[in-house]
Amino acid sequence: MPGLVATQQPAEKLGGYDFYHKVLGSPKYVVAPMVDQSELAWRTLSRRYGAQLAYTPMINAKMFADGSRTNFREKNFNTVLGEEGSPQDRPLIVQLCGNDPQKMLTTAKCLEAHCDAIDINLGCPQDVARRGHYGSYLQDEWDLVHELINTLHRNLSVPVTAKFRVFSTVEKTVEYAQMLERAGAQILTCHGRTREQRGQKAGLADWEKIRAVKEAVKVPVFANGNVLFYSDIARCLAATGADAVMSAEGNLYNPALFCPAPALPSCSSDVAAPASDAATTLPVSTSEGILQGLSGLHPPHAELAREYLDIVKSQKTPTSPSAVKGHLFKLMRPALGRETDLRERLGKAHIVASEGAKAWIPYEEIVEEMRVRMERDAKVAEGKSLEELITIEPSTGLPVLPHWLAQPYFRPLPSPTPTQKGTSASAKTELVPPAERAEPVEFPEDTESAQAALDCPQSDSPPCKRIAEADELADEAAKRVKTT
Repeated sequence: MPGLVATQQPAEKLGGYDFYHKVLGSPKYVVAPMVDQSELAWRTLSRRYGAQLAYTPMINAKMFADGSRTNFREKNFNTVLGEEGSPQDRPLIVQLCGNDPQKMLTTAKCLEAHCDAIDINLGCPQDVARRGHYGSYLQDEWDLVHELINTLHRNLSVPVTAKFRVFSTVEKTVEYAQMLERAGAQILTCHGRTREQRGQKAGLADWEKIRAVKEAVKVPVFANGNVLFYSDIARCLAATGADAVMSAEGNLYNPALFCPAPALPSCSSDVAAPASDAATTLPVSTSEGILQGLSGLHPPHAELAREYLDIVKSQKTPTSPSAVKGHLFKLMRPALGRETDLRERLGKAHIVASEGAKAWIPYEEIVEEMRVRMERDAKVAEGKSLEELITIEPSTGLPVLPHWLAQPYFRPLPSPTPTQKGTSASAKTELVPPAERAEPVEFPEDTESAQAALDCPQSDSPPCKRIAEADELADEAAKRVKTT
């Protein structure tokens, strides 16, 4: 079994492809590190539906290194209850952010026995990363980045990996990736967007730059960006030559993204059969017409939401209410626009996690009501062909599935630049993959706690506020130490 506890790992620290094959088990389908969203319960659900490797949410190394803040440690990675990093939570890579090599090493040493590798976040483009001076805002400080990676590479019993964003040119992107490799990174995850591509300016990830990185380094490369449907996975691997595909938002809206349809056993024997096969069946071969490329599994989203809540309740490790609310909003998004009363109830629901399993009853009632309504709608649609049920979003040309099914959420691409205006629509379709949102879904004002971040949080989201507050507290503590 890949990714067992540290005592079962080879005595010699493996690196590169030896690590990728012998420890991780040659994964192709990877769940990205997502603040407040790739927590233990979500990793568990994703593994049931085909994920072969998962990352933890980003952990602030500066705060975790402060051993007096046990509450912070337990909330970010709970080593006391024994579930995070257990054999059932492997293979697992823990992601850290920071700019201090020694504090990052201190944190990594605390966690190395509970994971298969430590990843350094060099890709977060949000304002909180700029203020905290980490993520993509270290891109211009190559000596510091080299020291961060090399310090962990030389002192940890597990490998160090890195996730980064591309530069505006292929040449600089490749040079940066080669520096990361020289520093000791044993796997590189390349997000094919620049630091400036975020929010409404997210646009498309550049698969050609990822391919250039893959061809320039000798360590495994994971491709990140533009994967919305199961069929995108093969396209991405072919276009980039990458060893695996990492998904963030695609996974959040459909945790069965990595599952082909309708062969559930090929994903996991633990997956329960859907309540309504008719509601989930998509043809395995969809090579023509409106169904082209729809070869993945799209279960009823209310069933996924119920399964996720069951996992949350069954685990000893607490799951933050903001994480759960964020997941429910994303999972059930296709129907929340029409079931506005459920959307309002979900937004206003207040959960006190300390109350145990009964704390989640308000969410369970909302999900159950959604399930009943979606089965009602699916029953009304019985007898219609898939071509009749699926529509095409006009600005992207991508399929919109029936509203009771889990499916990606995408927005129109930014307006083309003057140099792109002469490109035909058909040529654009052939040259670039589908758009992928890089920012959280917009919710009503009373549901701001659901705006949990993806690759890195928006600066005004609750997870982001916690990170910013943590940075400020650590700075104040450091100042007090200096003055005593």
